[in-house]
Amino acid sequence: MRIIALTCILLSAQCPVLNAQDSLASPRHPQPLAPDSATAPCPADEARYRLRTVVLDAGHGGKDIGCNGEDAHEADVALAIIKDLGHQIEENMPNVRVIYTRKTNVFIELDERAAIANRNHADLFISVHCNAGPKGSRGTEVWTMGLHKTTANLGVAQRENSVILQEKNYTQRYDGFDPRSPQSHILFSLFQSAYITNSLRLAQRIDRQFRTSVGRSSRGVKQAGFLVLWKSTMPSVLVEAGFLTDRSEENYLDTQAGQQAIAGGIYRAFREYKRDLEGTRGE
Repeated sequence: MRIIALTCILLSAQCPVLNAQDSLASPRHPQPLAPDSATAPCPADEARYRLRTVVLDAGHGGKDIGCNGEDAHEADVALAIIKDLGHQIEENMPNVRVIYTRKTNVFIELDERAAIANRNHADLFISVHCNAGPKGSRGTEVWTMGLHKTTANLGVAQRENSVILQEKNYTQRYDGFDPRSPQSHILFSLFQSAYITNSLRLAQRIDRQFRTSVGRSSRGVKQAGFLVLWKSTMPSVLVEAGFLTDRSEENYLDTQAGQQAIAGGIYRAFREYKRDLEGTRGE
């Protein structure tokens, strides 16, 4: 736990919370300082921040199928949505590098998913999942790292984090983190504080797209402690595309049309977010 606390302090010192027009670049890629206009004029285009790399993460996979509907598995639905989202970005934004944590039905440890983003100096991390709940539970959710404010929020984080129990030496790999312990979730949820402003900015745009252009029922933007977001050193969101335990939502999410619609909503939100931060809206 001391390791987690120390890491939080170091991260907060290096990466202040970002304002609306601040760069999202990681500490390894600081935004260039404005030159002295009297001595070294620089074209505005060269100094402008660019979102260059996004990592797309399909939840679960391989031996971890995630939650189930009557026919559909979370791992399969999430992968289909992520691949369609990646295709839309690659087709319409050739200057953005798209990296996938997985493109097939394989098992990837949670810390390795974040490590892929960190190694590639990603500017953004988007993880897609499907939800499970009691009868009557419906709607999309968009999550960012943060303190869970209700028992229900904690329950969602615990369910998604419990996959580490299938990993070898998970207590060593995650600094003693126990996915069954509320105290563990509270402690490490502070880690992403440096990126919370921009994580929420993207999450709100995704949620708005789901409610408007996609026409899905929304349960809103929420915060809780997700391991897959914890170790990513960039703004990040986790999307719950709907409840596979609800038959009508399963029927929607288990179709190509439904998967493309969800991916399209995330893509449009990503495009808005990128334009706003780069100051290129209308260009």
